[in-house]
Amino acid sequence: MRKIASLVVAGSLVATSLVAADMVKGDGSSFILPVNQAWAKAYYKATGKKVQYNGGGSGKGIKDATKRLVDFGGTDAPLTPRAQKKHNMLQFPAIVGATVLAYNLPGVESGALKLTDKAIVAIAEGKVKYWDNPMLKAVNENIKLPHKKIVFARRSDASGTTWNFTYFLSSVSKEWRKHYGVKKTINWSCNNVGGKGNPGVSSIIKQTPYSIGYIEYAYALESHAKVATVENRDGYFVKPNMETFKAAAAGADFDPKKGFYTVIGYPKGKNSYPLVASTFIIMPKEKVDADKKITAFYAWAFDKGAKIAADLKYVPLPKSVTDKIKQYWKDNGVY
Repeated sequence: MRKIASLVVAGSLVATSLVAADMVKGDGSSFILPVNQAWAKAYYKATGKKVQYNGGGSGKGIKDATKRLVDFGGTDAPLTPRAQKKHNMLQFPAIVGATVLAYNLPGVESGALKLTDKAIVAIAEGKVKYWDNPMLKAVNENIKLPHKKIVFARRSDASGTTWNFTYFLSSVSKEWRKHYGVKKTINWSCNNVGGKGNPGVSSIIKQTPYSIGYIEYAYALESHAKVATVENRDGYFVKPNMETFKAAAAGADFDPKKGFYTVIGYPKGKNSYPLVASTFIIMPKEKVDADKKITAFYAWAFDKGAKIAADLKYVPLPKSVTDKIKQYWKDNGVY
């Protein structure tokens, strides 16, 4: 009986190690978390292969992947070609999404609040402190804005969403660019409250009257948050939706010679939403076996998971881009 019990225990350990060996693990960007987890669930159902992805923010994704603590990382702040070379990493885009300004303003419906690009900067800087500021009232004549202090909800962790949001702020304002720049963490000077990940910021906005903050669109939908109509680069007010996201993403220049490094925030175009971003996947070049499992997963996501992404209000990459990505994988021996 002892021999049988030992064999059972040994068999269980072997089975567990085989499952662990067959699984690839990643973490990082919470921007891509909802679609990555939905893809992983569908991929396991279709193939029996496991992909585990946890959030934690883009900073964590970069740190853990470059230190080889996970098989791959997700980041909304892409690695430059120089950084890719330094850390011996491969990089490719996985999806395009959008950052929205979500607000908790009693009595004001979703989409009714309009924000100019300069007003968004002024709120983030702390120069617009109250909701009835003339800068906000000028474009919101049909809304009775209260004399209530604005609470700005922001990320407390190293965040690619923050990086893309501050890229937008820097594009709009030379003063912002000079004093703050484009960063994953910011020392905010406005009246602010920090939350970890997009879920944390979503929760703050939901629970805090007269708050406003930046979150990925999928989280706004999930939390039923009200979202602002914002002024784009060409001076038009546009609502966040699939049509304006697609218009914004259309001109993205994904170049495999640069490891696909590009920033697509604040694009031109009458119908373009101004706060779009791509999440990138980074993985160590030398971990070829793991890399092949990762590329198999994302190849499946590109070919079979477009509807899953669209249902979550992400913009799937066009075939012209995914074909470039697959060739990039082949050229690097990981597909």
